[in-house]
Order: sequence, then structure tokens, then C-alpha cells
Amino acid sequence: MSAYFFADRDISWLSFNERVLQEAGKDSVPLNERVKFLSIYSSNLDEFYRVRMPALLALKKIDKEKSGIPVYRQAVEIINRQQDEFGRIFNESVLPGLNRYCFKLIYNDRIPEKLKEATTHYFFTQIAGFLQPILIKGNTDFFLENNQLYQAVVVQYESTDEQLYLVNIPTNNISRFFRITQEDGDYIVFLEDVIRQNLQYLFPGAIISGSYNLKITRDAELDLRDEYGDLAKKIEKQLKKRDMGFATRFLYEPGMPLRHLQDMIEIFNLQKASVVEGGKHHNLKDLASLPVHNASLSYPFWPAIQSLKGKDIPGTLFAAIEKEDRIVHAPYESYDTIIRFFNEAAIDNSVEKIYTTMYRVASDSRIGYALISAAKNGKKVSVLVELKARFDEANNIRWAQKMKAAGVRIIYSSNILKVHAKIALVKRKNPKVPYLGLLATGNLNESTARFYTDHILLTAYQPMLAEMESLFNFLRKKKKANPHPFVFQHLLVAQFNLQTRFLEMIDREIENAKQGLSASITIKMNNLEEEVLISKLYDASNAGVKINLIVRSICRLVPGIPGQSENITIKRIVDRYLEHGRIFIFHNEGKEEVYMGSADWMNRNIYRRIEVCFPIYNEAIKKQMIELIALQWSDTVQAVLIDKNLENIPLAKESGQGVRSQEAIYKFLSGQI
Repeated sequence: MSAYFFADRDISWLSFNERVLQEAGKDSVPLNERVKFLSIYSSNLDEFYRVRMPALLALKKIDKEKSGIPVYRQAVEIINRQQDEFGRIFNESVLPGLNRYCFKLIYNDRIPEKLKEATTHYFFTQIAGFLQPILIKGNTDFFLENNQLYQAVVVQYESTDEQLYLVNIPTNNISRFFRITQEDGDYIVFLEDVIRQNLQYLFPGAIISGSYNLKITRDAELDLRDEYGDLAKKIEKQLKKRDMGFATRFLYEPGMPLRHLQDMIEIFNLQKASVVEGGKHHNLKDLASLPVHNASLSYPFWPAIQSLKGKDIPGTLFAAIEKEDRIVHAPYESYDTIIRFFNEAAIDNSVEKIYTTMYRVASDSRIGYALISAAKNGKKVSVLVELKARFDEANNIRWAQKMKAAGVRIIYSSNILKVHAKIALVKRKNPKVPYLGLLATGNLNESTARFYTDHILLTAYQPMLAEMESLFNFLRKKKKANPHPFVFQHLLVAQFNLQTRFLEMIDREIENAKQGLSASITIKMNNLEEEVLISKLYDASNAGVKINLIVRSICRLVPGIPGQSENITIKRIVDRYLEHGRIFIFHNEGKEEVYMGSADWMNRNIYRRIEVCFPIYNEAIKKQMIELIALQWSDTVQAVLIDKNLENIPLAKESGQGVRSQEAIYKFLSGQI
């Protein structure tokens, strides 16, 4: 294994974010969607600085002692190059495009004089009451909040030296953008520019020699090293401190005088942060809320397909599942079927128990309300709530407390065992078919189901669901997994048999290839990092197994290296929906085995989480999943090849001609092809 080469996970992730940026630069993508891709890129980069940059900073000294370019420096160089490309796309393509539709976003320019009356009125009526200028001195105890915008204002009153003030930009209270309709179109101005234009009212009688936008990004890690005690309370306490973490990036507007820049670094203890000269405006993830309303600037509307119609299930959904497995492909197909599963469980008198995991709960979860109703209707409801779902901890705790108050038994994951599985089980007073189950590749969350591509299996296959009940009973004990008490014959469960079974299935393909039989593996996942499984794929490639991988973001497997990965091809798809499903297809001498589930092949998924992957036994569903993956593999419009340098290589010219897999899948599922 040591002889094999693995890409760096962070450099690989930056390659994915570059693919997002490429989509923003495509003329064939509707203009409003291009703006959203810029927003996604910016949001992703903020998260990178919060989550990954602290680790790179910690390794910076170690890297210096090694030969080659330190990963930290390499990452910064890539980010700087991408930021330059971001600015080029925005200034040379997006802004002129908006102008053509009479949306004039004032960016890098002063607000026109003809808008001054409107912006001044807006300043006094909507903004002024939220502003709190702070004089910055050497002993200030003012704290720069994470990813909040500020304006550093250089002020000089008569007979005094220059003074530096910080003015908060109240984006938590006021929209980032102010739109003003004029005869020649709609003008859109940034909130911070309205404040800049009216600084004389904040500092009357002063000479204002400069103002500069800035923001600080802080480490997002929670300190949960002590695993004992009430983890929910511990996390609630830590959440209050999350935005107090050490600074990983200090982003400032060009032109800030060096002496004031150095004062800021010293006063706010930013010496260890990446000091980055950005553009005039920061937090461009807010572009997602740009007030541009024109249907022609967005993707054509694809109404969700109603996969289960009245004639298909004349009775209950539960009765339909008893007869045959069902599958829902979100967001192409309506998520109503999943909501109905929980709603029927809440009111069905034969239901005794309901078990489910909840990793990221929708803010107004209809599933959560159904579970509350079920508990109030006398059912025993057990919900395992993952407390450590990054950036969703507070919402998950809120929902857990709400369900607990209604009588739901809440099981919090422990610090030593994170639960990422996406499963639900209904147990009924039905001796022939006591179990009905739901197994998914993505969160049981109707909000994200509108733009995440996932697959949800509804089944009454009793042996597999009995295993699921055993797993839920294990999770109630909140102990570290022990592979010996349970033997899973159907489910693949991380901490028990998941890695072993995947290795065995790869080995089977290797043996088939060595015997001259057809052998292939097709896998779609979000992230591919874990070295044992990657090494086994390298072994398979060397044995002649044909391996096709669709990997959305992190990919440490390097394709196309002689003696390592000559038979491995990797593609990445970025389109209107976020590719999220995990699907595993093993040729098995033409008797394909298909698995789906929650597990990416990352260290955390394999070694530190409870994950569940599940087989597809229904032949019609298996055939459909193979066809859907074939459509994705044939994508020549939105897919790119990932080469050995982690570059995103287009498969076709930007003509829009060829196969666009998400569009093809929508047509396939709706019966149009």
C-alpha cells in the first residue's frame, strides 16, 4: 500500500471548488444561476477557511521541514488564482450580463449621484439605528465576529491625530442589497456602500481620509474532547464559543494604509491568520440573495414527478410497500412519498414503534411534526439525533428538545460514535409483515431534498429490516461499536462489516479479472479519501478490472498512473442539483450487485461513524439504478474528467450539445425518453 500515490485531500477539494467556479464562467448557464454558483464558491471557500485551514496552519511548521511545497502554501496559491478568476468572471461577464437585462449592480464604483437622495433616505430610515462605531485603540476589548462585515474608517478631527474606527455592517438585520428603480433600469447597491456614502453623518465635522471593508474568518471546531456528561448541553455551550475561535483569515479591501493594517493585526491578535487582500466587497456568498427577478435568467422549471399516483397505490403507501419495494429519486421525484411514509406511521393503529435517525433536520420539519404526532398518538418513537452535524447543531438540538417534550425518546449520539446513517423503521402488530423500512443515501430533510440528488428505498424485506432493528437497539446503548455481537447478512454497517464487505467485493472482481472474466466496478460518491479502500481499487486496476468513478468533491485516488491506476477513470458532475447519492455497482460475472447508502469512503465514515449501505434486491429497481448511473457516466456536457493533476478536463465544448445527465434523468423518470 505504501508504494501507491495518494492526492492531498485539501488540494483535491479546492479542485472541486474550482469546478463550481467553472460553472459560473459558462455562457451557456443562465445568468442568475451563474451568480448563484459564484455565491456557492464563496460560501465553500469560507467553510474551507473555517474547517480545513486551521489544520493546514497547524501543519505549516511540519511541512516546512519536508521537501517540496508545503500544502498550506500550495492551497493559498490555488485560492489566490481562483479568486482572480472569480473577479474576472464577475467583472467581465456577469456584471455586463446583468446590465443587458437592466440590472445595474454597483460594484467597485461609487454610487451614482442620481441615487443619493434614495440611498440617504434608506440610510436614515433603515440602517442608522443599527450602527455602532467603535474607536480602535491598543487596549480595545472589541471582538471581531466570525464572517461579519466591518468598515475600518480613518477619521481625523481638528487638532487631533488620525483615529481608526470600526463600523459594523448590519447584514444580520438588513438585506445586503438595496434596489432602486429608475427609468433606465434597476440599480442595486451594496449595504456597505450606502454606509460608506453617508459616513459624514456618523462622524460630523471630521475629515474622513479612507474607509475599507474587512472581515475575519474563525476556526469552527468545537472542543468536545471530554466525552462524558450531557453532550447536548456541552455542545450548546460550545456553540456560543464557536464564533470566538482563533482567526484563520483576515480579509481586507485594497488600499488600506499599511500602518492601519498592522495596527489591526496587532490589536486583534491576527498574527497567525492568513492576511489576504481581497476585493472591495466581501461575503459574496450573499450574491445568492441578489434581487434579480427574471424567469428567463434561471434554469427552466422542472416540476417534481409524482412517482406514486392514485392508480398505483389505491390504498395506503404501507400496503403498496408490502407488495413491492419502492424507490424515490429526489429531487426529480416528489418528496411527498417520504413525508407520507412518516405521516401514515403517525396515524396507523397497527404501528407500535418508530425508529429513525436524523442527521440534519429541516428547520420546519414535517417529518419532525409527524414523529411528534406519532408519540402523542401512543406509539413508541425513538429518534437518534446527531448532535455533531457541523453548522446544524443548534437546529438539531432545538428539534430534539421539541420532540422530547412531546414524548419522543431522544437518543443523542455520543462523542465517540457519530451516526451518519439515513434510516427509518416502522414496527407493526402484523405477524406476517411486522417491519416496514426506509433507507436513504441522504438526509431525511425535505428542504435539502429540493436540490440534493438522493435515492430513498422503501422496503418490506423482513430479514434486512430485522437487522435494522438490531442496529437501532445497539445505538440506544451508546457504546463504541463491537463487531462481534451482530452479524449483518444484508446491511453494510460501518464499525461492523462495511469496509470488509466492500474489500471482499473488490477482491471478487480482481479474481474474475485474473481468470479472464469480465470484471468492472462503478461507484458514485461525494468523497473518496480512505487509503485502504483506494489501495484495493489500485490493486483491482492492476489486475485489469475496469473502474469508473463519479466523485463530486474530495478524491485522493489519482487516475492514469502506470502500474497503479491505468484502468481507472474519474468524472465529476456539477449542475443545477448537488450530486449527493452514494451508489456502488459490482459486475459479479454479469449478475450485478448494487448497493446504496450514506457512506462515502473517507476516514471519518469508515472508522468514526455509524454508516449504513444496503443492497438493492428488487430487479426492476436494480435495473433502473444501473440505467441512471449509465446516463451519468455518458454525460458530456456537465461532467468533466479528473486527471492525475486533479485538473477538471471538459468532455465537450461549451455548445450545450451532447448528454446532460440531470436533464436526461429527469426525462427518463418522467417517461419522456
